[in-house]
Amino acid sequence: GAWQLLHQAGMLDRSARAVAMFNPRPTIQSIAFTPGTRVFVIDDALSDPERWVALAIEHRAAFESAPFNAYPGLELRMPDALSARLDAYFAEHIRNRLGARRTVRMYSRLAMATRAVDQLEPRQWICHRDRLEVDPDRVIAASVAYLFKDNALGGTAFFAPRRGEKETAVLIHESGQLAPADFTRKYGIAPAYPVTSNAWFEKVGVVEPKWNRLVFYDGGELFHSSDIEAPERLSADPASGRLTWNGFFICRRAAASERAKD
Repeated sequence: GAWQLLHQAGMLDRSARAVAMFNPRPTIQSIAFTPGTRVFVIDDALSDPERWVALAIEHRAAFESAPFNAYPGLELRMPDALSARLDAYFAEHIRNRLGARRTVRMYSRLAMATRAVDQLEPRQWICHRDRLEVDPDRVIAASVAYLFKDNALGGTAFFAPRRGEKETAVLIHESGQLAPADFTRKYGIAPAYPVTSNAWFEKVGVVEPKWNRLVFYDGGELFHSSDIEAPERLSADPASGRLTWNGFFICRRAAASERAKD
């Protein structure tokens, strides 16, 4: 299976010391786009980012369109043993900075945004939060590693809601229910990747893409989206497309006294 393929590719080893997957001494940049939240950026994060692109190229046929979430493209789920390495790095360098303690569960995937604007569903026209868990005692952290060199493919945008929580929740719910024309008519949002402010969300910042940059944030708290301003450049070819490695971490929320001060 995938684990075997990764093992053969030299990307996985039973000894963590045998394969240094990540930069062991990262410089961590902290950005505050909204009050009380932080986005953390690590450059030169992976020891051998080219290997990840080669892996994606080799297993290009295994990428699948994922119907279970709002991602506008193709995904390849990573084996748990490999995702655990990302979780260990997250735990060592980032987790307590996001007000989280133990990781309850997590997974990761390689992903390529591929959809043209006319293929997007209304829920892909707006930013989103990662709602993998309803328990308020959980932090839903997310990560994205940029594995592409064409910066015009876009980084990650962050937004703040302009309406109340209830109104915003109805908008989000109906983005998955209404036909596209009905959604546009009701909410005034036209088909597009969400890259600008509108009547519902204010764009508060962008993490620009950079080869081998790894970004962590509270995906359950911060509204976000891929910042795709040039969708015509998207491709299903891992060698030239918007290839990313995405992680999702469901964690216990730390008590106020335990939270790291940044």
